[in-house]
Amino acid sequence: MAVTVSPERDVVATPIQRAFREALYAGAIALGLFVLFIGLRTDQNINNELILVQRWGLLALVVLAVVVGRFLYVAYAVPALERSRAERAKAPAIAVEPGFVRRNFNKIGATVLILYPVVMVLLFGFQGSLKWVDNFGIQILIYVMLAWGLNIVIGLAGLLDLGYVAFYAVGAYAYALLGTHFGLSFWILLPAAGAMAAFWGVMLGFPVLRLRGDYLAIVTLAFGEIIRLVLINWREVTNGSAGISGIPKVSFFGLMSFNVSDPNYIAKVLGIAQSGAYYKIFLYYLILALCFLTAFVTIRLRRLPVGRAWEALREDEIACRSLGINTTTTKLTAFATGAMFGGFAGSFFAARQGFVSPESFVFLESAIILAIVVLGGMGSLGGIAVAALVMIGGTEILRELGFLKVVFGPDFTPELYRMLLFGVAMVIVMLWKPRGFVGSREPTAFLKERKAVSGSFTKEGHG
Repeated sequence: MAVTVSPERDVVATPIQRAFREALYAGAIALGLFVLFIGLRTDQNINNELILVQRWGLLALVVLAVVVGRFLYVAYAVPALERSRAERAKAPAIAVEPGFVRRNFNKIGATVLILYPVVMVLLFGFQGSLKWVDNFGIQILIYVMLAWGLNIVIGLAGLLDLGYVAFYAVGAYAYALLGTHFGLSFWILLPAAGAMAAFWGVMLGFPVLRLRGDYLAIVTLAFGEIIRLVLINWREVTNGSAGISGIPKVSFFGLMSFNVSDPNYIAKVLGIAQSGAYYKIFLYYLILALCFLTAFVTIRLRRLPVGRAWEALREDEIACRSLGINTTTTKLTAFATGAMFGGFAGSFFAARQGFVSPESFVFLESAIILAIVVLGGMGSLGGIAVAALVMIGGTEILRELGFLKVVFGPDFTPELYRMLLFGVAMVIVMLWKPRGFVGSREPTAFLKERKAVSGSFTKEGHG
């Protein structure tokens, strides 16, 4: 059979031509997206009237930056990446021994985390270290623990959960309510909050046993919203949108207190100067210990039959059933275990803040935790920790970038644009590392020799 190719279809566009065309498309899209966000700004005049401030010059600069960036990426970056990929494919496979840092990455990371508050105190003093220990240390570790808990559900069991923040809220409100009304200690309420969150994890697991993929995501998303609406409307118990305040602080195992008015205040007991940094440093090491506990339990569970059942469920549920694995208990244990660690993190959050409200547990929190798991590499504890450091630490450090006001004007507030920069960073990372920072995983069951499985051998979006 003869095949006729028209001369019009036989012409192949050069990279420069394709880059020029795509740059124009990108500029048109950027103009449509940013004309109302950047080109026009609402303000108030001296008569307290709402007026529109036109910023066409700034809009033109942004659109021009998008056009130039897209042109350079398509014309030069993409061909360079393709050539590099082709050269790597032709090159013979050479076994390269991992370096010192890669071999001891976990030990180095743990050492840095343990010494971090000490270094901050030496550099900035007790009062100056509060910001660095709290905003950058404790805040990041909370999200590391939440992401590691969600990693059990998504990364190991392959169950897409968009309502994980609900278990975070259950743990926070469990500690807040029981601590304020009954005066129970944090060390008693920490396992109680985890158990309560695990119970609700099982309650969520039962209705979604037959659901997979998008349907599972929709139901879990609805569950998270139901919990948030209950917290808002059940005012007799949760105090509604006003939240719960006066949540008791954590004590040092009942031996020393961090309240200045208490007779067993830590400074009085140890005979040292008073400072609010003691409590922040104690909370840092507490959440660090909880993170280590989460990592230890996750690693141990992966090596047990239940962990291998999670991985089998993630790879192929039908094959998992054919092997005689009870998928009902497998799913329920995954939901319960992940929810338990979310409850632990929630109780710690309530103790750290001293105040909880439904606004702290919106869907955006679930989206951020899910993004950390995906960007870090599903199933990888180290990659998820790095992703949490980059995402949460990156958004927090934007508050310190005061020099941007010199570039964009005194009215520019960097923290208002952190979600925009956060989205841009996510797009860049997913283009650079489509399967997360760690694109390979090591199976827990292996024959003779443990080998890492490359992300290229897994289905897109499933590993």
